[in-house]
Amino acid sequence: MDSTPSGYEELARRFLRYADYEYRNASPLYEHLARSIATDADLLALAAYVSPEQPTPNLFFAAIHFLLLQGQTHPLAQFYPSLTSTPEAPQHAYPALQDFCRTHAAAIRHQLTTRINQTNEVSRCSYLMPAFTFISRLAGARPLALVEIGTSAGLNLMWDHYGYNYGSGVVCGNPQSPVQLTCTLRGGHRPPLPEQMPAVGLKIGLDLNVVDIRDAGEALWLRALVWPENRQRAALLSHAIDVTREHPPQLQSGDGVSLLPDVLRGIPQDMTLCVFHTHVLNQFSAEARDRLAALLETHAATRDIYRLSAEWLNGDHPQLELTAWQHGELYQRRLAYCHHHGQWLEWLGLSDAWGA
Repeated sequence: MDSTPSGYEELARRFLRYADYEYRNASPLYEHLARSIATDADLLALAAYVSPEQPTPNLFFAAIHFLLLQGQTHPLAQFYPSLTSTPEAPQHAYPALQDFCRTHAAAIRHQLTTRINQTNEVSRCSYLMPAFTFISRLAGARPLALVEIGTSAGLNLMWDHYGYNYGSGVVCGNPQSPVQLTCTLRGGHRPPLPEQMPAVGLKIGLDLNVVDIRDAGEALWLRALVWPENRQRAALLSHAIDVTREHPPQLQSGDGVSLLPDVLRGIPQDMTLCVFHTHVLNQFSAEARDRLAALLETHAATRDIYRLSAEWLNGDHPQLELTAWQHGELYQRRLAYCHHHGQWLEWLGLSDAWGA
Protein backbone atom coordinates (compact mmCIF):
# COMPACT_ATOMS: atom_id res chain seq x y z
CA MET A 1 0.00 0.00 0.00
CA ASP A 2 1.69 3.23 -1.15
CA SER A 3 1.28 6.56 0.60
CA THR A 4 0.26 8.14 -2.72
CA PRO A 5 -1.00 5.52 -5.19
CA SER A 6 0.31 6.19 -8.69
CA GLY A 7 -2.36 7.26 -11.16
CA TYR A 8 -4.90 8.17 -8.49
CA GLU A 9 -3.33 11.32 -7.06
CA GLU A 10 -6.28 13.61 -7.79
CA LEU A 11 -8.81 11.08 -6.52
CA ALA A 12 -6.76 10.61 -3.34
CA ARG A 13 -6.68 14.37 -2.83
CA ARG A 14 -10.46 14.46 -3.23
CA PHE A 15 -10.95 11.90 -0.47
CA LEU A 16 -8.61 13.88 1.78
CA ARG A 17 -10.47 17.12 1.07
CA TYR A 18 -13.74 15.47 2.03
CA ALA A 19 -12.16 14.11 5.19
CA ASP A 20 -10.91 17.57 6.14
CA TYR A 21 -13.83 19.77 5.10
CA GLU A 22 -16.95 17.58 4.86
CA TYR A 23 -16.69 14.66 7.25
CA ARG A 24 -14.67 16.19 10.08
CA ASN A 25 -16.93 16.89 13.08
CA ALA A 26 -19.86 15.46 11.10
CA SER A 27 -19.07 11.81 10.35
CA PRO A 28 -16.18 10.24 12.29
CA LEU A 29 -16.66 6.99 10.37
CA TYR A 30 -16.45 8.55 6.92
CA GLU A 31 -13.58 10.82 7.99
CA HIS A 32 -11.48 7.85 9.09
CA LEU A 33 -12.37 5.73 6.06
CA ALA A 34 -11.74 8.58 3.60
CA ARG A 35 -8.24 9.16 4.97
CA SER A 36 -7.43 5.47 4.67
CA ILE A 37 -8.84 5.16 1.16
CA ALA A 38 -6.59 8.02 0.04
CA THR A 39 -3.58 5.69 0.43
CA ASP A 40 -5.20 2.51 -0.91
CA ALA A 41 -4.75 1.93 -4.65
CA ASP A 42 -7.28 -0.92 -4.76
CA LEU A 43 -10.13 1.08 -3.25
CA LEU A 44 -9.25 4.18 -5.24
CA ALA A 45 -9.48 2.05 -8.39
CA LEU A 46 -12.96 0.98 -7.33
CA ALA A 47 -14.00 4.55 -6.49
CA ALA A 48 -12.77 5.66 -9.91
CA TYR A 49 -15.90 4.12 -11.43
CA VAL A 50 -17.85 7.16 -10.18
CA SER A 51 -18.55 9.70 -12.92
CA PRO A 52 -16.12 12.66 -12.57
CA GLU A 53 -18.88 15.24 -12.16
CA GLN A 54 -20.29 13.42 -9.14
CA PRO A 55 -18.96 13.86 -5.56
CA THR A 56 -16.91 10.67 -5.57
CA PRO A 57 -16.46 10.11 -1.80
CA ASN A 58 -20.14 10.68 -1.02
CA LEU A 59 -21.28 8.38 -3.82
CA PHE A 60 -18.73 5.70 -2.93
CA PHE A 61 -19.79 5.62 0.70
CA ALA A 62 -23.47 5.75 -0.25
CA ALA A 63 -23.06 2.68 -2.46
CA ILE A 64 -21.59 0.72 0.44
CA HIS A 65 -24.22 2.06 2.85
CA PHE A 66 -26.95 1.06 0.39
CA LEU A 67 -25.77 -2.54 0.24
CA LEU A 68 -25.55 -2.74 4.02
CA LEU A 69 -29.04 -1.25 4.41
CA GLN A 70 -30.28 -3.83 1.91
CA GLY A 71 -29.24 -6.48 4.39
CA GLN A 72 -25.80 -7.61 3.30
CA THR A 73 -24.41 -9.40 6.35
CA HIS A 74 -20.85 -8.33 7.08
CA PRO A 75 -18.75 -7.22 10.08
CA LEU A 76 -18.54 -3.75 8.51
CA ALA A 77 -22.15 -3.13 9.58
CA GLN A 78 -21.04 -3.08 13.22
CA PHE A 79 -19.30 0.26 12.62
CA TYR A 80 -22.41 2.03 11.27
CA PRO A 81 -24.56 3.97 13.79
CA SER A 82 -27.38 3.67 11.25
CA LEU A 83 -27.29 -0.13 11.58
CA THR A 84 -26.55 -0.71 15.25
CA SER A 85 -27.23 1.17 18.47
CA THR A 86 -23.77 0.25 19.77
CA PRO A 87 -21.34 0.87 16.90
CA GLU A 88 -17.70 -0.06 17.21
CA ALA A 89 -15.00 2.63 17.11
CA PRO A 90 -14.45 3.94 13.55
CA GLN A 91 -10.66 3.77 13.99
CA HIS A 92 -10.92 -0.02 13.62
CA ALA A 93 -13.27 -0.06 10.62
CA TYR A 94 -10.89 0.01 7.67
CA PRO A 95 -9.96 -3.69 7.43
CA ALA A 96 -13.67 -4.53 7.42
CA LEU A 97 -14.26 -1.97 4.64
CA GLN A 98 -11.46 -3.48 2.56
CA ASP A 99 -12.92 -6.96 2.95
CA PHE A 100 -16.43 -5.75 2.14
CA CYS A 101 -15.21 -4.05 -1.03
CA ARG A 102 -13.34 -7.17 -2.15
CA THR A 103 -16.35 -9.38 -1.44
CA HIS A 104 -18.95 -7.11 -3.06
CA ALA A 105 -16.87 -5.33 -5.71
CA ALA A 106 -19.29 -6.11 -8.56
CA ALA A 107 -22.33 -4.89 -6.63
CA ILE A 108 -20.49 -1.72 -5.60
CA ARG A 109 -19.43 -1.03 -9.20
CA HIS A 110 -23.05 -1.41 -10.30
CA GLN A 111 -24.19 1.21 -7.80
CA LEU A 112 -21.36 3.58 -8.69
CA THR A 113 -22.16 3.46 -12.40
CA THR A 114 -25.97 3.64 -12.16
CA ARG A 115 -26.60 6.05 -9.27
CA ILE A 116 -26.10 9.78 -8.77
CA ASN A 117 -25.95 12.01 -5.73
CA GLN A 118 -29.43 13.29 -4.83
CA THR A 119 -30.14 16.13 -2.41
CA ASN A 120 -33.31 15.93 -0.33
CA GLU A 121 -32.83 18.33 2.57
CA VAL A 122 -36.29 18.40 4.11
CA SER A 123 -35.14 20.87 6.78
CA ARG A 124 -34.80 23.53 4.09
CA CYS A 125 -38.56 23.85 4.37
CA SER A 126 -37.88 25.79 7.59
CA TYR A 127 -36.91 28.79 5.48
CA LEU A 128 -39.09 28.02 2.46
CA MET A 129 -42.32 28.07 4.45
CA PRO A 130 -41.97 31.71 5.69
CA ALA A 131 -41.01 32.78 2.17
CA PHE A 132 -44.09 31.12 0.67
CA THR A 133 -46.19 32.79 3.36
CA PHE A 134 -44.66 36.14 2.39
CA ILE A 135 -45.41 35.52 -1.29
CA SER A 136 -48.97 34.44 -0.53
CA ARG A 137 -49.61 37.70 1.32
CA LEU A 138 -48.09 39.76 -1.49
CA ALA A 139 -50.38 38.04 -3.98
CA GLY A 140 -53.60 38.45 -2.02
CA ALA A 141 -53.74 34.90 -0.62
CA ARG A 142 -54.70 33.26 -3.91
CA PRO A 143 -53.75 29.56 -4.06
CA LEU A 144 -50.08 29.03 -4.81
CA ALA A 145 -48.98 27.15 -7.91
CA LEU A 146 -45.50 25.91 -7.02
CA VAL A 147 -42.95 24.83 -9.60
CA GLU A 148 -39.67 23.51 -8.19
CA ILE A 149 -36.57 23.24 -10.36
CA GLY A 150 -34.27 20.48 -9.11
CA THR A 151 -36.96 18.73 -7.11
CA SER A 152 -35.35 15.27 -6.79
CA ALA A 153 -38.09 13.30 -4.97
CA GLY A 154 -40.37 16.30 -4.41
CA LEU A 155 -40.11 16.18 -0.62
CA ASN A 156 -39.79 19.95 -0.20
CA LEU A 157 -43.00 20.47 -2.15
CA MET A 158 -44.71 18.96 0.89
CA TRP A 159 -43.73 21.89 3.15
CA ASP A 160 -47.37 22.69 3.94
CA HIS A 161 -47.83 19.22 5.49
CA TYR A 162 -45.01 19.61 8.02
CA GLY A 163 -44.78 21.10 11.52
CA TYR A 164 -42.31 23.85 12.48
CA ASN A 165 -40.68 24.89 15.74
CA TYR A 166 -38.55 28.05 15.76
CA GLY A 167 -37.88 28.05 19.49
CA SER A 168 -39.21 30.23 22.32
CA GLY A 169 -42.70 28.88 21.75
CA VAL A 170 -42.82 29.95 18.09
CA VAL A 171 -44.55 27.04 16.35
CA CYS A 172 -46.75 26.68 13.30
CA GLY A 173 -47.84 24.16 10.71
CA ASN A 174 -49.27 20.73 11.36
CA PRO A 175 -48.59 19.59 14.95
CA GLN A 176 -49.74 16.07 14.04
CA SER A 177 -47.35 15.66 11.11
CA PRO A 178 -44.68 12.97 11.47
CA VAL A 179 -42.28 15.58 10.05
CA GLN A 180 -41.47 18.14 12.75
CA LEU A 181 -38.74 20.61 11.79
CA THR A 182 -36.74 22.74 14.19
CA CYS A 183 -34.98 25.96 13.24
CA THR A 184 -33.27 28.71 15.26
CA LEU A 185 -34.18 32.32 14.49
CA ARG A 186 -31.36 34.86 14.29
CA GLY A 187 -31.40 38.64 14.12
CA GLY A 188 -34.04 41.12 15.17
CA HIS A 189 -36.75 40.42 12.59
CA ARG A 190 -39.34 37.70 12.93
CA PRO A 191 -40.23 35.95 9.66
CA PRO A 192 -43.83 35.89 8.46
CA LEU A 193 -45.36 32.77 9.98
CA PRO A 194 -48.94 31.77 9.23
CA GLU A 195 -51.73 30.92 11.64
CA GLN A 196 -52.98 28.68 8.84
CA MET A 197 -50.83 27.43 6.00
CA PRO A 198 -51.22 29.32 2.72
CA ALA A 199 -53.50 27.62 0.22
CA VAL A 200 -51.64 25.56 -2.37
CA GLY A 201 -53.46 24.67 -5.56
CA LEU A 202 -50.73 22.96 -7.59
CA LYS A 203 -47.33 21.37 -7.02
CA ILE A 204 -45.00 20.51 -9.89
CA GLY A 205 -41.40 19.33 -9.58
CA LEU A 206 -38.83 19.24 -12.39
CA ASP A 207 -35.54 17.34 -12.28
CA LEU A 208 -33.09 15.73 -14.67
CA ASN A 209 -33.31 12.62 -12.51
CA VAL A 210 -36.60 12.43 -10.65
CA VAL A 211 -36.54 9.95 -7.76
CA ASP A 212 -39.62 7.73 -7.72
CA ILE A 213 -40.09 7.08 -4.01
CA ARG A 214 -42.82 4.55 -4.79
CA ASP A 215 -39.90 2.29 -5.70
CA ALA A 216 -38.42 0.82 -2.52
CA GLY A 217 -34.94 0.73 -4.02
CA GLU A 218 -35.07 4.41 -4.98
CA ALA A 219 -36.24 5.36 -1.50
CA LEU A 220 -33.49 3.26 0.06
CA TRP A 221 -30.89 5.01 -2.08
CA LEU A 222 -31.99 8.35 -0.62
CA ARG A 223 -31.59 6.82 2.83
CA ALA A 224 -28.12 5.54 1.93
CA LEU A 225 -27.00 9.06 1.05
CA VAL A 226 -27.58 10.16 4.65
CA TRP A 227 -24.38 9.79 6.65
CA PRO A 228 -24.51 6.96 9.20
CA GLU A 229 -24.28 9.15 12.31
CA ASN A 230 -27.20 11.39 11.35
CA ARG A 231 -30.10 9.42 12.74
CA GLN A 232 -32.36 12.48 13.09
CA ARG A 233 -31.96 13.45 9.45
CA ALA A 234 -32.60 9.85 8.41
CA ALA A 235 -35.81 9.78 10.45
CA LEU A 236 -36.99 13.07 8.93
CA LEU A 237 -36.28 11.72 5.46
CA SER A 238 -38.23 8.54 6.15
CA HIS A 239 -41.23 10.47 7.48
CA ALA A 240 -41.12 12.94 4.59
CA ILE A 241 -41.12 10.06 2.12
CA ASP A 242 -44.24 8.68 3.82
CA VAL A 243 -45.99 12.07 3.60
CA THR A 244 -45.02 12.52 -0.04
CA ARG A 245 -46.26 9.05 -0.95
CA GLU A 246 -49.60 9.98 0.61
CA HIS A 247 -49.82 13.34 -1.20
CA PRO A 248 -47.78 12.87 -4.40
CA PRO A 249 -46.93 16.02 -6.38
CA GLN A 250 -46.60 16.10 -10.16
CA LEU A 251 -42.99 15.26 -11.04
CA GLN A 252 -41.47 15.54 -14.51
CA SER A 253 -38.07 14.23 -15.61
CA GLY A 254 -35.92 16.33 -17.89
CA ASP A 255 -34.01 19.58 -18.12
CA GLY A 256 -35.91 22.01 -15.91
CA VAL A 257 -35.28 25.07 -18.07
CA SER A 258 -36.43 23.23 -21.20
CA LEU A 259 -39.55 21.86 -19.51
CA LEU A 260 -40.52 25.16 -17.92
CA PRO A 261 -42.25 26.96 -20.84
CA ASP A 262 -44.92 24.28 -21.26
CA VAL A 263 -45.34 23.99 -17.50
CA LEU A 264 -45.84 27.74 -17.09
CA ARG A 265 -48.41 27.87 -19.87
CA GLY A 266 -50.45 25.25 -18.04
CA ILE A 267 -50.71 27.15 -14.74
CA PRO A 268 -54.25 28.49 -14.15
CA GLN A 269 -54.48 32.28 -14.19
CA ASP A 270 -56.33 32.37 -10.87
CA MET A 271 -53.32 30.93 -9.02
CA THR A 272 -50.17 32.64 -7.75
CA LEU A 273 -47.31 31.29 -9.83
CA CYS A 274 -44.12 30.70 -7.85
CA VAL A 275 -41.02 29.10 -9.37
CA PHE A 276 -38.42 28.13 -6.78
CA HIS A 277 -35.09 26.36 -6.47
CA THR A 278 -32.66 25.58 -3.63
CA HIS A 279 -28.93 24.99 -4.12
CA VAL A 280 -29.36 24.20 -7.80
CA LEU A 281 -27.74 27.08 -9.72
CA ASN A 282 -24.24 25.89 -8.83
CA GLN A 283 -24.96 22.97 -11.18
CA PHE A 284 -26.12 25.28 -14.00
CA SER A 285 -23.89 26.71 -16.68
CA ALA A 286 -23.88 30.49 -17.07
CA GLU A 287 -25.87 30.00 -20.27
CA ALA A 288 -28.52 27.93 -18.47
CA ARG A 289 -28.85 30.56 -15.74
CA ASP A 290 -29.35 33.26 -18.35
CA ARG A 291 -31.94 31.14 -20.17
CA LEU A 292 -33.91 30.65 -16.97
CA ALA A 293 -33.93 34.36 -16.14
CA ALA A 294 -34.91 35.33 -19.69
CA LEU A 295 -37.65 32.71 -19.82
CA LEU A 296 -39.27 33.96 -16.62
CA GLU A 297 -39.00 37.58 -17.70
CA THR A 298 -40.69 36.78 -21.01
CA HIS A 299 -43.51 34.87 -19.34
CA ALA A 300 -43.96 37.70 -16.83
CA ALA A 301 -45.32 39.83 -19.67
CA THR A 302 -48.49 37.73 -19.49
CA ARG A 303 -48.93 37.31 -15.71
CA ASP A 304 -47.41 37.92 -12.28
CA ILE A 305 -44.54 35.57 -11.40
CA TYR A 306 -42.61 35.07 -8.19
CA ARG A 307 -39.18 33.47 -8.28
CA LEU A 308 -37.82 32.28 -4.95
CA SER A 309 -34.20 31.13 -4.75
CA ALA A 310 -32.03 29.81 -1.95
CA GLU A 311 -28.51 29.61 -3.31
CA TRP A 312 -24.95 29.79 -2.02
CA LEU A 313 -22.96 31.10 -4.96
CA ASN A 314 -21.00 33.62 -2.88
CA GLY A 315 -20.83 35.10 0.59
CA ASP A 316 -20.56 33.47 3.99
CA HIS A 317 -24.08 32.00 4.04
CA PRO A 318 -26.81 30.97 1.60
CA GLN A 319 -29.17 33.78 0.61
CA LEU A 320 -32.94 33.51 0.29
CA GLU A 321 -33.98 35.92 -2.46
CA LEU A 322 -37.21 36.86 -4.17
CA THR A 323 -37.63 38.24 -7.68
CA ALA A 324 -41.21 39.28 -8.43
CA TRP A 325 -42.87 40.51 -11.57
CA GLN A 326 -46.01 42.03 -10.08
CA HIS A 327 -48.48 44.23 -11.95
CA GLY A 328 -45.90 44.87 -14.64
CA GLU A 329 -43.22 45.97 -12.17
CA LEU A 330 -40.01 44.15 -11.27
CA TYR A 331 -39.09 43.80 -7.59
CA GLN A 332 -36.02 42.12 -6.17
CA ARG A 333 -35.32 41.56 -2.48
CA ARG A 334 -33.04 39.49 -0.32
CA LEU A 335 -35.44 38.01 2.20
CA ALA A 336 -33.06 36.20 4.54
CA TYR A 337 -29.78 34.52 5.25
CA CYS A 338 -30.06 30.87 6.18
CA HIS A 339 -28.19 27.69 6.98
CA HIS A 340 -27.85 25.42 3.95
CA HIS A 341 -29.67 22.63 5.81
CA GLY A 342 -32.24 24.92 7.43
CA GLN A 343 -30.77 24.84 10.93
CA TRP A 344 -31.12 28.61 11.36
CA LEU A 345 -32.84 31.53 9.63
CA GLU A 346 -32.09 35.25 9.76
CA TRP A 347 -35.02 37.14 8.26
CA LEU A 348 -34.19 40.64 6.99
CA GLY A 349 -36.22 43.83 7.34
CA LEU A 350 -38.15 44.79 4.23
CA SER A 351 -39.43 48.10 2.92
CA ASP A 352 -43.04 49.12 3.43
CA ALA A 353 -43.68 48.65 -0.28
CA TRP A 354 -43.46 44.93 0.30
CA GLY A 355 -45.67 44.82 3.37
CA ALA A 356 -45.96 41.48 5.22
